[in-house]
Amino acid sequence: MLPDDWQLTEDVDDFLARAGDFLRSRPALHNTPLTDIEKLRTHRAEASVFGRLESGGEVRAIFYRTPRGFLSVTPLSAEQAGTLAAHLASLSHSPNGVIADHDTATAFAQTWQRHTGAAPVPYWRTHLYRLGTLTPPQPRPEGRGRITGGKDREQVVRWCREFCVDVGEQPSIDLIDAGSWANSRFGDRHFTFWETPDGTPVSMAAATSIVGGMIRVDPVYTPAHLRGRGYAGAVTAEVSRAALAAGATDIVLFADPTNPTSNALYQRIGYVHVADFTGYKFSYGAPEAG
Repeated sequence: MLPDDWQLTEDVDDFLARAGDFLRSRPALHNTPLTDIEKLRTHRAEASVFGRLESGGEVRAIFYRTPRGFLSVTPLSAEQAGTLAAHLASLSHSPNGVIADHDTATAFAQTWQRHTGAAPVPYWRTHLYRLGTLTPPQPRPEGRGRITGGKDREQVVRWCREFCVDVGEQPSIDLIDAGSWANSRFGDRHFTFWETPDGTPVSMAAATSIVGGMIRVDPVYTPAHLRGRGYAGAVTAEVSRAALAAGATDIVLFADPTNPTSNALYQRIGYVHVADFTGYKFSYGAPEAG
């Protein structure tokens, strides 16, 4: 075995036993692998593939295949990303795409194209933020935060679908429309409404369960006709406060780089930019005849 080598397995328990400490070592940067792999472990979803890069007896990086067939990869050097792409291509893997920090995803996608001919098509870009010092918005809009209950399910589902329409998240729309709420990425979230003094919900934010000391705020949604009144900032701050109270050491969220309003809002209440992430889809179509 080479000094630096990727070890692959379909056994999630064995993988976590060997790579769990690595994932928990940087919970903000590894927030999505932490929550995704925990969900795969808990729900015993269809077999996935997990890989870990070991060097000097320590795990240095990991990847896994998501239920949608994408590879999610933790940060690698350009050389390491290229080596991984070449290795997986030699094993005849055919992922639908790759998701990682921007540099890792781009290096992997470029090498993947060289080895397979599959054209990488960028489809997703995001900023990752981590909470520094929580600074509730001032002035604070009237009202209060309220944890949702069973009677709120219909509205939560409707607002999540509206959120997906806003951001173009078609796979989640399809699951919601098919009645597969539990299988969507929202099915295991904990939702909070911001309500006006008369009890009318005007904004919503959700959080993941705590994993490795980390909680991710996702999604944050305010209906279009209620925006610009401070509700999103108030409910995000409320969910963030609750995460701190629950003992989270790392509270993170993602923001669309093309939405300056949301990025400015998160920074005002104490979130600090950590990294940029990119997703590529791979097009395996045959070339057109000349």
